[in-house]
Parts: sequence; C-alpha cells; structure tokens
Amino acid sequence: MTRHSPAAGFTRLVCGAAILFAALACHPVAAVAADAKPGAEAGADKKSEGELPPLPADKTIHQSVRIGGRSLAYDATVGVIPVRDAKGKKIADVVYTAYTVPGSKPDRPVTFAFNGGPGASSVYLNMGAIGPKRIQFGAEGDAPSDAAVTQDNPYTWLDLSDLVFIDPVGTGFSRSLEDEAATKKDFYSTESDIKYLSRVVYDWLVAHGRLRSPKYVMGESYGGYRAPRIAYALQTQMGVGVSGLVMVSPYLDPAAIGDDDSLSPLPWMINLPSMTAAHLESQGRLTPAAMEDVQHYVRTQFVTDFLAGRSDPEAIGRIVQKVSAYTGLDPALVAKLDGRVDIGTFLREAHRTDKKIGSVYDSNVTSWDPFPGSAERESGDPILESLIAPTTSAMVDFITREVGWKTDAHYEALSYAVNKAWDRGNSDDKPVADLRKAIANDSKMKVMIAHGYNDLSCPFFTSRLILDQMPSFGQSERVKLAVFPGGHMFYSRPDSAAAFKTDAAALYGAH
Repeated sequence: MTRHSPAAGFTRLVCGAAILFAALACHPVAAVAADAKPGAEAGADKKSEGELPPLPADKTIHQSVRIGGRSLAYDATVGVIPVRDAKGKKIADVVYTAYTVPGSKPDRPVTFAFNGGPGASSVYLNMGAIGPKRIQFGAEGDAPSDAAVTQDNPYTWLDLSDLVFIDPVGTGFSRSLEDEAATKKDFYSTESDIKYLSRVVYDWLVAHGRLRSPKYVMGESYGGYRAPRIAYALQTQMGVGVSGLVMVSPYLDPAAIGDDDSLSPLPWMINLPSMTAAHLESQGRLTPAAMEDVQHYVRTQFVTDFLAGRSDPEAIGRIVQKVSAYTGLDPALVAKLDGRVDIGTFLREAHRTDKKIGSVYDSNVTSWDPFPGSAERESGDPILESLIAPTTSAMVDFITREVGWKTDAHYEALSYAVNKAWDRGNSDDKPVADLRKAIANDSKMKVMIAHGYNDLSCPFFTSRLILDQMPSFGQSERVKLAVFPGGHMFYSRPDSAAAFKTDAAALYGAH
C-alpha cells in the first residue's frame, strides 16, 4: 500500500506510511526581497551562478477576469526573490507568479500558495484551482495532447484575496546556484524547505508593502505538509501572523499511519472509505449520507475484527463480506487477501473488465491498460502522465508570451530529480504538532482542510481521524474538514470547484 502524491505532489512514496520525515539540521538560508530590477542583481552575482544566465527582471501586465458576471481587473506579475546564505551570498532564485488587484485597501488579504511533491511547481493550484486563468486537467477524458489554451476561471479566489504562487527551488523556473551537495543541504530537506520558503513569504510581504494585510497560506499534498509548518515559522520566527490556512488533499501526518506490514489497522481504515466512495460514484450513489456507514464501520467493527485476527475464526469472514460490499470487488478475490485490499489491487480490479486502470489520485479517472494480460501493473498513472504536457505548456505560454518574461530555461512542472534528491530523514508528525501550536497561538486563525472522496494518494479519512483527536481550541468550527466529489485534484470538477470556493468565501469572510 505504497502512498502516492501527485501534481500536487507526485512521488509514489509521499502521502503516507512509506516515507519517513524528520527534523533535519541545515545551514541557515535567507531570502532577500527582489528590487525592481532583480535581473541586474543576478548579473552582479554572475560568478556564483557559473554559466547560468541571469533571470529576467520582474514583469507585470494588466489583465481582467469575469467572475459571476462581473469583470475584475488585476495585475499579473512574474518575479524573482533571491535567497541568500548567512553571509549574504546569493544561493538561489525563487520565481513566483502573483495576481494582485490594483487600488485595493491596505487590508486586502493575500494568499501564498504551494504545491507539493516534493518537486512540484505551483502551476496546479494556479491554473487548476484558484488562479484567474484555468486549464482543464485531472479528470476523466483529459489527455496530454489537449490544447494548452487557458480560459477565465469562474472559480478563482482573486475576488477574495490577492494570490501569490511560489515555485520552490528546483521547480518551475526557480533554481539553485549551488553545487549538488549544497543544494540538497540548503533546499532539498524537510527543515531547510520550511526555513527558506517562510523567508520568501516574508520578503515578498516587505517588498510589496503588505505586512498590514491578512495573510493566508495554502498548500496542496506535500504543500499540505508545508502549510502549517510555514504558518508556525512565520508566527514564531519571521514575526508575521497568519489569519488562515487552507490545506488541499494534504499529506498531513507522515508518522501516525504506519504501513501494511505493521500491526496498525490505520492503513486499511483510511483507504476503505475512499475505495467505497469510488464504488458508490460509479453507481451514481455517492452522497455524504451514503459515506457515513463505511466511516462508522472502519471506526468500530472493522478495528475489532482486524485486531482479533485468528483469535476469532469468524472475524476475517466478517471483514471479507463487508469489504466486498463496500468496494464492489469479487468476494473470492477479497477473501484471498483476508479482506485487506491494497491500493494497487483496487485500482486494477475495479476496472479490469474494461481493461483499464484507475488513477491513485482519482480512482474513477482511467486509462487503457497497455498490458492487460500482465500479472503486475506495467503502466504509469492515468492522471499523472496526462497532466504534465498541458499544464507545462500552458504555464510557459503564459509566462513567456503573455507576460513577456523571457527565459531559455526549462519549466519544471514536476521534477523527479528534486523528488529523488529529497532528504526525508526520520518519521515525525511536525505538521500536526505545528498546526496545533499555530492555532493555539492565534485565537483568530481559521483552518480549512479539503479533500476529494476518491483520492487514494492522500485519503480524506486520515484528516478526519487527525481532527477528531485535536482539541477544539474553544470553537468547534475553527478547523473545518470539507470533502468533495472527485479525487486529489477535486477542483478539476466544476461543481466541486464551486463548492470549494463557497467554503473559502466563508473562511475569508471576516476580511
């Protein structure tokens, strides 16, 4: 039951038990706000860049988007924030895309958005979820050859908040200026990642005079690991308060889940509701009410029967009967697995009669199985392998042609090199610990965690169990869990994107 993380993250090992995260020591790094001509500064530091040409100066264009029948004018900026070490040497360039409404009041909210991976750029939240432009990806029928043409996003959050999408080092056009060993130490680890990205947020706020604005941090998948940790770092180290957190399909607790070789029933508990959702949706019966039964079952009888094992001869039989009914899989197959259906088996067996394979990010998004007769799956993920081309082309077209920010570098929407180099350390639950501390520190902070029912890379039930163990912090609604039809990128479905924005409007409503 290896975990996967997508666009929003993408390695097979990110959203769960197979990856171990820990506190890691690193050299201090600091981001320094880019001035009006960062390209000139890059030229001054050319020696540290080796053969890399300087990145262009920040560039802003004026655009508009129609939201709810009204036109909203905004500035779209592609810019660079340099990162420096403790001695002031520039060691990286972080590229961001910002959408700001000119002439707004000083207290207009600003949201900083991160995707995951590690190794994913922010294009997925930008052009898939909340940015003013949108390209379709991540749903059944989407293909790599789809035209990379964006349209106005009717579900953009730009009418709620200014938006800043940050590409971590090694993703998008962001780059390290150090050698491989130093890059890994300063950028490709859990702790250094939080430190320099928190400073990037701080530097953007200072450079643009936005310290008075309500600040929100948004993260998807591994970005959901980043978001609470960045918020806590901003509070306690950068001197910046955070009004709210939005975590989308988050990879939230790497330590607690365990894996399918452990004694814990948790891996099987968190997967079964998402498998059930996929089966119900395929029959047109998916509703929140319909999902209550399986969620109750995995908390009660399933746990008891699982832990009973061979001490109760009828326990496995009860599990097989229930799991078969919930998933729609052949009872004979489920019996062979003792009722423990792993993710890979479910994705293949649920669509085997059609000779197709489901995606771990949304198990009802399928592609043809190129080797249907093989005993083992020999293909990639239907969503992961269909979204890279259109999203990369759309983002590069926007940056280089529309905005006019020209560079010869390759845009890394999903960097497997970054993901492979990432130093994951030892198991730790810092995201949940930092989330608790950040909420406790600020009685006005609001949190929304959003999932898709069908996501098996970061199942919604993980967050449900985590939140049920957290204090209420004085108000039961301070931390809200919202689950929508769809998968990891549930916002690819218009109805889910609209409902997601409705919940976001309530979160931002105080401002």
